[in-house]
Parts: sequence; C-alpha cells; structure tokens
Amino acid sequence: MGARVEDYFALLKPRLMSLVVFTAVVGMVLAPAGVHPVVGVISIFCIAVGAGASGALNMWYDADIDAIMSRTKNRPIPAGRLDKTSALGFGLVLSVFSVSMLGLAANWLAAGLLALTIFYYLVVYTMWLKRTTAQNTVIGGAAGAFPPIIGWVAVTGSVSLEPVLLFLIIFLWSAPHFWALSLYKKSDYEAAGIPMLPNVAGERATKVHLLIYNVLLAFAGFAPAGFGFAGPAYGVTAILLGIVIVALSLRLFGVEGAEMRRRARTLFLFSLSYLFIAFAALLVEALALKFFGIGQ
Repeated sequence: MGARVEDYFALLKPRLMSLVVFTAVVGMVLAPAGVHPVVGVISIFCIAVGAGASGALNMWYDADIDAIMSRTKNRPIPAGRLDKTSALGFGLVLSVFSVSMLGLAANWLAAGLLALTIFYYLVVYTMWLKRTTAQNTVIGGAAGAFPPIIGWVAVTGSVSLEPVLLFLIIFLWSAPHFWALSLYKKSDYEAAGIPMLPNVAGERATKVHLLIYNVLLAFAGFAPAGFGFAGPAYGVTAILLGIVIVALSLRLFGVEGAEMRRRARTLFLFSLSYLFIAFAALLVEALALKFFGIGQ
C-alpha cells in the first residue's frame, strides 16, 4: 500500500497529542516536588506516545465512519494509504511501550493512569459511547482530562486536589467543545450515524446544554485561583475567558441556519484558545513563582 512515515505520524493525531502534552507539562510543573530533568523528559515523551497510541487505535476502529465524514475522510486509512492491521499493530506497540517506559522511568501509578486513559479512549469512548449515546462527549471527555493528573503523579507519585481541578476543567470543556463542532458539522455526523446531541435532541437543546456546561466551565476555570492553587494573574485570566465563552454560547440563541453554524464555528475555535490560554496562564505563573519568586 506504500504507507509513508507521515501517514504513521498522522495516525498519532498530532494536534490532539500536542494538547495532551501541553496539559501534562502544566500538571508536572505545578507539582510541588521537583523532578529530575531526564525523568521529566522521558515522562512527557511517554505521555505523548500514549496519546498517539490512543489516536492510532481510534483511527483503526473508526475507519468506516472516518470514510464518510468530510473532516476525516482524508485520514490515512479511509484514504487508502494505510491498512487497518498496520494501524492496529502500531497502536498496540506504542501503548505497551509508553506505559512500560513510564512505569520504569517515573512510577507505576502514573503508568497505570496512562494505561487507563488509553483503555478509556479506545474501549469506553470509541467502541462503546461514540456510536450509542448522545452523551458520548460528556462521559468520554474524561479520557482527554487525565494528562495533567498523569504529569502531576509522574512527579509526586500521588493524586491530590490540584490536578483533580485541572481534570475538571478539561472534562467540562470537552462536551461543549464538541457540541459546538457538531452544530456546524451536523450533516457529517448524520451521514456517519453518530448520535451527537444536535442529531438526537435537536439544535435548541444542544444550545441549552452547551450554555450550561460553559457556565460550569467558567466556574471550574476559576477554581484553581478560588482554592488558592493559582494566583491573581491566573484568576483574572480565568474570569475573562469565562465571560467570553459564556457570551459566545449565548450568541447561538435566536439565530438559525448558516449564521448559527458560523457562530458555532467561532465558539468551537475559541474553545481551543480557552484551554490553551488557561493552561498557559497557569504554566507562566508557576514558572514565575519557581524561578523568580513572583507571586509569593
């Protein structure tokens, strides 16, 4: 079939992987204990490889619906550049390698959480929830929320409130992020037979759910500052991000058709920025405190 290196790389879902790595790095930097640089680099590498393994296994299983949807039909398997067996083998090898290496380099609790994340994304979300319930992105969102906890545990060897708050932010972000996508890509999900909320409950119900979750997200986003885990700079950033994402959610009401889809796309794109800016603010603040004593 003549698969190229770039086809195998595409299986890793590099954009999703970069988000996983970034949130894991934030969890690692925020951890109170120090970590040896070599252990830290290996841990992040393993988390990245584990995320890539999840992406490859997801593409292996979802090849049939990927071939139908416009945004996924050019992926390596539906485009005919890579066969499913190769993708499955690639994903399984990366899974075993990443979990084993993380356990040996950091600790086995972090490795176990990485294994749970891969299992959850493949079996619970991809194989079960995605094709059977409109709550797929709600329950399945947990898979993408584990990386900051894994990063924290790789350093400390234990779980505490701080990484759980980071988990909660990503968990509450996930569903409205994908509901916004499904509002302007509704026909794609209909064609593939995926029960996304707009296709099952209708667009208005989706807008209501989306607004409720983004209000909850705004509060969860402020929680690190509210609990004293983050400083005032992050707190102000979280408040502004929360105001914008709720306002963009409200703008979906009272419009239909092409204008509604345009606004849904705007919300979807901003939600990507929301997560990046929030975690970047946490990271910058933590680094400023550790290296310059700013914020003490």
